[in-house]
Amino acid sequence: MSWLDDDRLERDPLKVQEPDEEPDDDEEDEEEEEKKSSDEDERLAEKVLKTRTILISEAITDEVARRVFQQLLVLEAESSEKPITVIINSPGGEADSGFGIFDMLRFVKPPVRTLVAGLCASAAVIVFLAGDKGHRFSLPHSRFMMHQPSSASFGQASDLQIASAEIVRLRERYNRIVGEIIGKDVETVRRDADRDFWLSAEEAKGYGLVDQTVERRAEIDPA
Repeated sequence: MSWLDDDRLERDPLKVQEPDEEPDDDEEDEEEEEKKSSDEDERLAEKVLKTRTILISEAITDEVARRVFQQLLVLEAESSEKPITVIINSPGGEADSGFGIFDMLRFVKPPVRTLVAGLCASAAVIVFLAGDKGHRFSLPHSRFMMHQPSSASFGQASDLQIASAEIVRLRERYNRIVGEIIGKDVETVRRDADRDFWLSAEEAKGYGLVDQTVERRAEIDPA
């Protein structure tokens, strides 16, 4: 038995017992607002998915990849013929998650259209290029940025060597995919993407990334 557990100990007569702290009304209001906002986001996400549209509007992570996989499988189960539109506004992110989304977009049966609305950089470029040929669109004021995958590595020399070799493999995979899809040789892509390579929507179209810049939905959804 510890001293604190001994019920024979008397309370300090000079110590004033603090009443239990009551919940802060402001904190309760904030929590309630956050819950309402989260519920509203979920309802909006469900409505957007019903239009067969997937939004990637954040950095690409394992969590984003998991969500996209789930949405793709749900939409494929609903219809293997109706197109899926993927709207992208992303600074890039984890290379493996980007390649995973690319593979899944090509794995599912429905036609896939990609549309950039804002920024498409790094790993997001690979995701964008998963759209079917002729169906990779960009809004007019979007920007694109290509660069080589990189990673911070720590550990003993042999581990650093292994990590370095894997980064080279990732870069070559990135360059090969981009080159094959846009019709450029790997060396050209490697040279252009060796540093941050920025392109406007029209420049991206000229480079072969974008099939068409659009301003109206009717341009990709003719009546």
